[in-house]
Amino acid sequence: MEAVILILTLLFVAFMALGVYAGVKAVRAAKRGVDRTITQARRSVEDTTLRAKSYGQPGVPGELAQLRLSLRTSMRATQDALNAGAREDASLSESLGLFQRLSAQGQELANDLKRLGREPDRATVATLLPGLKERTERITHAAESLRWAARDRARQFAEDDLAALGAQIDLEAGALRHWTTEEPTASRSEAAGHNWTAPADEQTPPSLTPPDPRLRTGHPWQKSAKPETTN
Repeated sequence: MEAVILILTLLFVAFMALGVYAGVKAVRAAKRGVDRTITQARRSVEDTTLRAKSYGQPGVPGELAQLRLSLRTSMRATQDALNAGAREDASLSESLGLFQRLSAQGQELANDLKRLGREPDRATVATLLPGLKERTERITHAAESLRWAARDRARQFAEDDLAALGAQIDLEAGALRHWTTEEPTASRSEAAGHNWTAPADEQTPPSLTPPDPRLRTGHPWQKSAKPETTN
């Protein structure tokens, strides 16, 4: 009896632990979903704000906002392209490593642009704009190189797969049409056999075209012939 109670107790504890574990996993998953939603919403708000500043504010503030927006857009697009490609192509892992190093450079530049956007000395910031533009162009150009290389690689793989599939389909289509090349040979052989048997039966000349067995097969849509009646 004590053994039964012990087993039941252990099962109860195991079920309780499993329930707690499942609950913790569900809470963590929900938290990740909420955090991801909040991050996406924050990014959307920041993008909208930067876009409004780049078009609505002239001078140094507008140029800084345009640089920040260009940097964010390029880096985000490259990150999405590399992450999507890495799920199917393991060779992109090295590209992801390079992009992580490039992201560190981009984050440093983004911090500088954001800090200078709050700088009241516009004249000094204006003297720094050419260097900031050059840094932005170098980082975005590197990101675009990685992004387009990953896309070209994926497109080339897709074209190779399509070419291989087309070749296999052509072979299969040729195999399915194999009867069209054998039928004339079979017809000539049967015609020759009929010529040999012609002297034995002069009243029924042989047909040069062998009868199609499909014609002798009834189909569901054919009506049965009515028998003739004799009075």
